[in-house]
Amino acid sequence: MSIQTVQQEIDHSRKSGALKQIVIPPCPELLARLQQAMAYAEPDLNEVARIAASDVAMSATLLRLANSPLHLSDGQPCTTVGQAMTRIGLRETAAVMTGFLLKNSIPVNSPHLARFWECSTKRAIAMAFVARQLPGLSPDVAHSYGLFCHVGMPVLLQCVRGYGSTMVEAAARVDRSYIATENANHRTDHAVAGALLARAWNMAPELMAAIRLHHDLASLGHGGIEPEVHTLIAAGLIAEHLMRQHEGLPDDADWGAHRQSVLDWLQISQADLEHWDDQLRPLLDES
Repeated sequence: MSIQTVQQEIDHSRKSGALKQIVIPPCPELLARLQQAMAYAEPDLNEVARIAASDVAMSATLLRLANSPLHLSDGQPCTTVGQAMTRIGLRETAAVMTGFLLKNSIPVNSPHLARFWECSTKRAIAMAFVARQLPGLSPDVAHSYGLFCHVGMPVLLQCVRGYGSTMVEAAARVDRSYIATENANHRTDHAVAGALLARAWNMAPELMAAIRLHHDLASLGHGGIEPEVHTLIAAGLIAEHLMRQHEGLPDDADWGAHRQSVLDWLQISQADLEHWDDQLRPLLDES
């Protein structure tokens, strides 16, 4: 399914299908400003700093990261947003701000999604790391994919009656996939809802398509899907695997079923995975 086909599917379903009932929260104004500032070849540093400083809690998040052991190398703590941006870098600053703004625009107060944003943050960090090991995959887009990959779950939980029970059922069933249970109960699933949010928030088209297709792994490598979308999805499965290893969790069904096709698509080996696991652990420990 090409990016254009995904866009058409989302738009059609939004007008006349199951997605009519889905309430998409508006894109935060600060996130829209940040996306605009970062869209230029040479982003406006002053604008990014103004956005960061406009929210006290977001500023505190950046300062806390800049003063963490991961970045505090010279012993001198940062006291301003500008100093924090200089220390951690513009791209990481924008990534942290994106995560903060997303988390605060879609609050999750449900036992069905315990640690949702914590896991999303770790997945995003793992995605950016994996992207830096692969040629041609933007760490910025990869980080956003990690954050937004499962965002359809809290969206559906907020506006679809009975979705909490569906999550319990979907996690327990072994006879069909998670999204098959979602579709059986609600005629839509979190991958579609997440893609809808990405489209409504004017995110990169390849990001939107990858979110939509992130459970359609049997089609990995299919000629009708753009290579960059395949790479995002495959890297996402690697990131999920590495994150679960760090958390001491068992691998999910997607990794068990599609591990080899993912390794083949990305042209990496089991030895590469083990090396990446060693390198990534300190980053996840700090998150």
